[in-house]
Formats: sequence, structure tokens, C-alpha cells
Amino acid sequence: MLSPRRTIFNLAAICPIRMAPDEILQAIVVFDHWESCQKQPSIGSFFFWLSSDGFGDMTAASSTEPTRHGSARICRGCWDQMHMPIPIGGPLALPFRAFGITRSKMNPDICTICERSFQYVKKQRQITVDATILFADIRGFTDLSERIEAVQLSEIVSLFQDRCAQAIWAHDGIVNKQMGDGLMAIFNFPIVRKDHAGAAILAAQEIQQNCAVALNGLALEALPGRTLGVGVGIHSGEVQIGEFSSFRSDFTAIGGVVNQAARLESQAAAGEILISAETAAKAPDLTGGSETRVLTLKGIEQPVRAQVLAKP
Repeated sequence: MLSPRRTIFNLAAICPIRMAPDEILQAIVVFDHWESCQKQPSIGSFFFWLSSDGFGDMTAASSTEPTRHGSARICRGCWDQMHMPIPIGGPLALPFRAFGITRSKMNPDICTICERSFQYVKKQRQITVDATILFADIRGFTDLSERIEAVQLSEIVSLFQDRCAQAIWAHDGIVNKQMGDGLMAIFNFPIVRKDHAGAAILAAQEIQQNCAVALNGLALEALPGRTLGVGVGIHSGEVQIGEFSSFRSDFTAIGGVVNQAARLESQAAAGEILISAETAAKAPDLTGGSETRVLTLKGIEQPVRAQVLAKP
């Protein structure tokens, strides 16, 4: 069996991403300590050593406190779902990148194993998860698309998707689907977030704040006198998450909760966030004093009560 030092030197030689000398030395120290900890009944001391030796708290459990997105040293999804430390940052991530295991585009704090290998992670095709679903869409986009050139339109879509993603990632959500001028986000999978309803509401508020000025700035340049806004719908409950296609390996969420979140978003005016009663009940501090609206939603027999948060 090769020593940790020899293994790291071999990886450094064949890895397509060049390792700096200090990264090689850092990796040697890590693997040396890993080898010594494996001889003990538990390797928990190894991760304690990692977090206390300047490498960052790589195994911090997801909670009510968001972390700076893109800063995780291990995949937070693999850790929360399998308790498996998959490196996605620092020198230990380099050999994994050689095999295509990198940060996911759904959220930079999870990896492509979470994104594309659901059955490997969960050992089944679908699971039921208590989650919060968020839909967001640009209001007035269809009319605008008929009046401006494709290049200007793509700039507006790119800016919208980027600002939304930043807000969603900041609160541990994932951008599961992008649909032109709209998107769908999931909170509480694969990154576990106990206050997922509140996280989704905070993300929605940031979406409204971040998109308003930026979108209208581009719209005014393209078509003076026009204003753009974003409508958001949020609903919480049990959803089915898994692989639902024989030709796509990435996961998604389906079910009545997803449908109702989409219907709420379709009823939200520009600058509004429509929050279901179930979501509001999970985050009363964020919805107290808001307007209540009773809605008739397509495909849902009973009237739906929603709390309305308007863009400040």
C-alpha cells in the first residue's frame, strides 16, 4: 500500500489541475492524520482536527444559520444525506475533479454526486421529504420579449437568474429548474435546513430587493417607460423527490405542494410574494402583520389562503 505522501505526489503528477507546493504539503499533512485516525475506533477526531487546524469547519451540521455560499470545503449535501465527506474545495478536491466530481450548478455548496446520482445517495429512486418550494417569474416578460431584440432579452434573463440564484444559495436552497424567465427552488434537500420555510421567505425577499433595480435598469435601457417586476410563490409540505425520467439522472420534486407553489406564483403581482398558510405557520416571525388574501387557484378545488408580502 502506498504511503499518503507517495499517493499525494502521484496525484499531483497526474492531476490536470496543477497543485501548488503548499497545497501538496497541506494534503500530505491531512492524509497523514487521516491514516493515524483510521487506527482508532472512530474517525471523528480526524474531522475535529480538520476544523480546528485552519481548514475550516468542513462538517458543520446544517441548521438555522446560513453559510457563505460557495465556501464549503466538503459537499454539504453528501454530508447531510450520507454523512460522507466529499471534498469540493481545497487540495483534497483536486483528484475528485479529475473524475468530474465538482461543485453543482444547483448550489455551489453541493457536488455533482448529489445532482446526478440520486439513487446512489439515497439508495432508492424517490423519497418523501418535508420541504419548501419556491417559484419566481418575471412579470411583463412576454410583452417585453415582443418589443426588444434577443440579445437584450437574454441579458435580462441572465441577470434575473443570477440574482435569484445568489439569494437562494445564500439561504441553503437549490435552483432545481430554470425555465427561461422563471425558476423553481427547493429548500431542505439535499442541504438540511430546519427552518426551511423561513429560509425560503428570506430568499424571496432578497430576490425582490436584488431584482427590482437591476431589472428595471435594463428594461429602461431597452424600452424607456417600461418597468419589470418579479412574482414569487412559496408553499411547504411533503414532496416526492427523486429521478422521474429514464433519460435524465438529475433529481427534481413533484406533488401537490409543488403544484400549489407554482399556482401561487402565477397569482403574484410584480413585487409580491404569496406565501401559503402552511409556510406562514412555520415562519410566523416573518409573516406577522401581512395581508391575507383568499385565492381560487387552477386545479385546486378549495379556496387557498395566502399571506402577501410586498417588496419594500
